[in-house]
Amino acid sequence: MTDKTILVIGTYDTKNSELEFIAEKIRSLDGAILTMDVSVLGNPETPTDISKHQVAEAGDSSIEAAIESGNEHVAMNIMSAGAQVLARRLVDAGQIDGVIILGGTMGTDLALDVCQALPLGMPKYVVSTVSFSALIPAERLSPDIQMILWAGGLYGMNAICRASLAQAAGAVLGAARAAEPVQVERPLIGVTSLGTSCLKYIKQLKPALEERGYEVAVFHAMGMGGMAFEQLAAQKAFVCVFDFAGSELGNLLAGSVVNAGRDRHRAAGRAGIPQLVAPGCMDLIDFAGWQDIPERFADRPIHMHNKLVKNTFYNQEERREIARELNKRLGESAAPTHLIIPRGGIEEWDRPGGDCHDPEGLAAFVSELRETAADSVAVTETEAHINDTEFSAIALNIFDQWVSDGIVPRAP
Repeated sequence: MTDKTILVIGTYDTKNSELEFIAEKIRSLDGAILTMDVSVLGNPETPTDISKHQVAEAGDSSIEAAIESGNEHVAMNIMSAGAQVLARRLVDAGQIDGVIILGGTMGTDLALDVCQALPLGMPKYVVSTVSFSALIPAERLSPDIQMILWAGGLYGMNAICRASLAQAAGAVLGAARAAEPVQVERPLIGVTSLGTSCLKYIKQLKPALEERGYEVAVFHAMGMGGMAFEQLAAQKAFVCVFDFAGSELGNLLAGSVVNAGRDRHRAAGRAGIPQLVAPGCMDLIDFAGWQDIPERFADRPIHMHNKLVKNTFYNQEERREIARELNKRLGESAAPTHLIIPRGGIEEWDRPGGDCHDPEGLAAFVSELRETAADSVAVTETEAHINDTEFSAIALNIFDQWVSDGIVPRAP
């Protein structure tokens, strides 16, 4: 007896045997499958449940148009658009419990689009020749995507790729069986933070918000975490956000790979979600541990956080640029936005004696934040450090006033 149905997506004209292997493995584990062909030029060995013609038509086009374009990028975008529509339709109808997509760069490009079209909690597995590659920016990844490297399988089946495909088949079916639907019983608040060696406000804010009856989701703002935060905000998953860790924005401007995409600090405002914002860690630039430090930062001290992350620090003009960019983004908000500026410091390492202690740089940053804040953004300044209890108390007082005024729904 089958209990869960997995949607298997791929280009069946070139990867029929691999996709059929996945399908048969799922069936052997008592799972059910639906198949979707996203080929353009060729045809599967046997018909799929959803044909390439149906996919193209769902994308408001046709296979003929994809072929006549003479461009593989245009053609695959047609198939991607249709695959997103059909996959979401199957989810909404309760006909599938998970999805697995196989591909090289073309198939992975489509897979990333499809996964972003599906809701949080739906198991999403991508078996790709470029999994974990620098080709894939954080902003292309859905918050709960799972990727498996398709090792040794670019052209046909072999013992190595069978091992990868078998694990992937078992993983998606197991995830579908174990998955719990996302059921938010209390109003959800999104908070950005870093580890408590750097930012400690979360120790005060999280229990205080939970005591008020809210559920709190904390996102590690080191690229992927900020990306997930932004995507969930865009889906209006939160009733309010406390966006207090902003180093991803500076990383983006500096060209570091540790960023959350081009739209950091924008999704909540666009979605109409009230947002409290503070510039935590916006004096630091984060680099991957394996990265060489760019030449323009070579004369600055390096803080080795661990083998994965190292930091250096912005000069005064760079800090002013980051302050202006943050205010520009907050000024675009369609929701109530309140910027809290902690003049006493913005992360633990900038206290006196710390690696990042730079009173003049902090003063320049604070001044630029104050002077360039948009008229639509409320601003509160405090002598407190961002990790002081006074700072958290200010944030909670603003939040409580929003609840009192009906800006944020009251927890039951």
